[in-house]
Amino acid sequence: MDYSDTEDLLRRRSRKIAYLGESARRQFESPSGRSYGLMGELVTIRTYYCFEWTVLNYTPEEDIRLEATRSRLSNALKRHGDLAERMSRDSDKTIYERLHKEFEAARALQTQEIYLDGEEWNDGLLATVRERVHMEVDRKAMARDVNMLHGPHFQERITYKVGDKVICCLEGARIGILYETSYAGEPCDIYHLVLESKSFLEKMTVLEHTIPFFLPLREAENDLLSSNAMKFIDYVGELLQAYVDRKEQVRLVKELYGNQIKEIHCSLTYHLIYLQSLILAAR
Repeated sequence: MDYSDTEDLLRRRSRKIAYLGESARRQFESPSGRSYGLMGELVTIRTYYCFEWTVLNYTPEEDIRLEATRSRLSNALKRHGDLAERMSRDSDKTIYERLHKEFEAARALQTQEIYLDGEEWNDGLLATVRERVHMEVDRKAMARDVNMLHGPHFQERITYKVGDKVICCLEGARIGILYETSYAGEPCDIYHLVLESKSFLEKMTVLEHTIPFFLPLREAENDLLSSNAMKFIDYVGELLQAYVDRKEQVRLVKELYGNQIKEIHCSLTYHLIYLQSLILAAR
């Protein structure tokens, strides 16, 4: 028997060993590099074991759909990286810091904070807020009149607390809405939305905000703000709270089951989640 025949015999034997099961594998397995004498020749045996589990069997049509889904997921992950980089820009951080300070200053100057519940939050109240911001603009325009500057009616600064929203009057005919999100009773992220009200005859517009850019704020503005501003404000709050809920749920999964998760990827909105778990063998 020449060397090639011996090598072929050993290769077939190693393949048989790989299928004999755990006990047989321990019996036959040898450390890599151990040498044996065979037919007067010195032969080094290296045995490799490859275990593969097939969890699901797909039909060709399902394979095509699966590949399409993988392709979309790959594109989504690429977009995620690009958008995540965009989110970290200094300009976005600057806007957040500036608006946060402005909202804090408005709340510090308030003379009264009114808590609203149920039907107390309505279109009439929002009209009152718009009236107040325009009165403040008029007051500044007539700043030369000392009596008006110190009039008690114009000095009154009121903010409104509606659930997780704080509504206040900002400088320059602007209405500020502060959204305080939470999860499991614990406070989470804070978001700002500034509406501009040029006049009662014109619709309000979104001037600036710190809401994640991938949430459909612009669509909501086009659909709701001009026809029902109160509904728009509430809808934005629901969008933000739902987003925070999904994000916190994924965070908890990572914390609780991180040792069982091999890989996890999420879309920016956390609507699409790709998770690959480890199969832990029982001992």
